[in-house]
Amino acid sequence: MIQVAVFSDVHGNLPALEAVLNDIDQRGIYQRFCLGDLVDFAPWGNEVIERIKSLNIPCLLGNHDERIAFDLPVSPLSKHSAEETEARFVAIDHSKKNITTANKKFLSELPFHLQLNYKTGNKHWSIQLVHSTLERNDTYLYESENDEVFVSMLEASNTDMIVMGHTHLSFKKQIDNNKWAVNCGSVGRSKEENRLASYLILTIEEDHLVPEIVQIAYPIEETICGIKESDIPDYYAAFLKNEKVLIP
Repeated sequence: MIQVAVFSDVHGNLPALEAVLNDIDQRGIYQRFCLGDLVDFAPWGNEVIERIKSLNIPCLLGNHDERIAFDLPVSPLSKHSAEETEARFVAIDHSKKNITTANKKFLSELPFHLQLNYKTGNKHWSIQLVHSTLERNDTYLYESENDEVFVSMLEASNTDMIVMGHTHLSFKKQIDNNKWAVNCGSVGRSKEENRLASYLILTIEEDHLVPEIVQIAYPIEETICGIKESDIPDYYAAFLKNEKVLIP
């Protein structure tokens, strides 16, 4: 048996990241992977990057990482309200101004996706890690997608499981016997009702794969206070409390 932990979308939320890392450590899991989006929306973008670097955790290039690394323009998203659109521009600008040159360089060198191969007994299992899809890191794929969407990704990568993040909504979907599409959710900015930090534990056996979504509490008030004490809009503090806020 092999166990692997996969997490994604920390978004500068260091207290949430530390809680997830501690939980993984307590379970004795040593294989850890991050699917990207280390920055934006909470004030510890540099600290999160440094933590990932210090632990040598393989990490992918999320769409927010890419924007900060290469100073890409911010485009409004149709799914966002006017309040979130305004807050988003300010929060991303905060990262552009505060992420260090060295950390921007680190982000710029992250791989776009990563394929893992594990051997258990006589069986080789292939696991495809992406931030969003094989081609893009900003496409939103949800559990409600037609199975053919995920079948196509599995066939294109020639893998048994594809693990993604980006949407901040976790799911696990079995596709024909031992094929899986899994979203590990978000560590630092969950869009699920409970707002808990979410990650994936993947147990690899010789004859099957077992994905488990783990959701844990973290000192969310520490993150809320950190946001309020920074130049990041209070919109993101209210979001973590599952409240709505109007931007003046």
